Amino acid sequence: MRIFRFTDSINFMRYKWPALMLSALLVLGSLGLLFTKGINWGLDFTGGTVIEVGFAENADLTQVRAVLAERGYPDAVVQYFGSSQDVAIRISPREGVEQSRISNEILAALSETSETAVEMRRVEFVGPSVGDELKEQGGLAMLAALIGILLYVGMRFEWRLSVGAVLALGHDVIITLGLFSLLQLEFDLTVLAAILALIGYSINDTIVVFDRIRESFRKLRDATAAETVNDAVTSTLNRTVVTSLTTIIVLIVLFYMGGALIHNFATALLFGIAVGTYSSIFVASGIAVQLGLNREDMLPPPPPEKEGEGTEPLL
Repeated sequence: MRIFRFTDSINFMRYKWPALMLSALLVLGSLGLLFTKGINWGLDFTGGTVIEVGFAENADLTQVRAVLAERGYPDAVVQYFGSSQDVAIRISPREGVEQSRISNEILAALSETSETAVEMRRVEFVGPSVGDELKEQGGLAMLAALIGILLYVGMRFEWRLSVGAVLALGHDVIITLGLFSLLQLEFDLTVLAAILALIGYSINDTIVVFDRIRESFRKLRDATAAETVNDAVTSTLNRTVVTSLTTIIVLIVLFYMGGALIHNFATALLFGIAVGTYSSIFVASGIAVQLGLNREDMLPPPPPEKEGEGTEPLL
């Protein structure tokens, strides 16, 4: 009869089935939103007009956005470019409207409402083919990251943990994209960078848990796979919570004080880190346990026998 009992470990694996069912529903719902509502692509992916203007004094971005909204450009993206006197304006493509007409209208509107001189510095047009290329390259970047992680975890640990890690990463990315589809938040290159950063952050948490699982399998000889995973997750829980909370605090500051241009970047990371912490505890480990993770697969191979060992001496 087994006399080993856990007294301090939290029984996370007790809730693996409810957690996996919840994750499956969220993933299916996110996929449904992506297929029905789609993603609100930003100018980086759809193309448009980029206009750079120079002010004689510091420019007020809030006033510039208000002027452009009054003139029929409410979706214009306005940001400083190099200094507080140089402003970059990005306008989404408009059918049947020439690029020169858009730039002239914007320069005239800013000159009429500004108390200082406004000078046109640069006008560029980003075609939709560039946006399509960025979409393809961004998707390939995420796919390459997931494949690389699959191979790395499989070689370092065990294939069941590798599958659990990659499915958990896909779970995090799909649910985060589902949030952007649900709220129709603009998806630009900064959000793509946040998604790639989320993949790295989430796999880092998962690797820490997996490394402790391997140690626990070697230490707890009489424990089941679920009990070993509970012990490993519990022992890393303090580190996981502290890391997530400190990162979230920084992202909250960025969200409220970093300006409108990085709101979506901070939103993607805030939501993604919360989902990634949950998936590192329940999804990745729960999938590995369901696939049949056991102690024998996690132990190092026995050392090879030297020549002559195990044979009887000659008389």
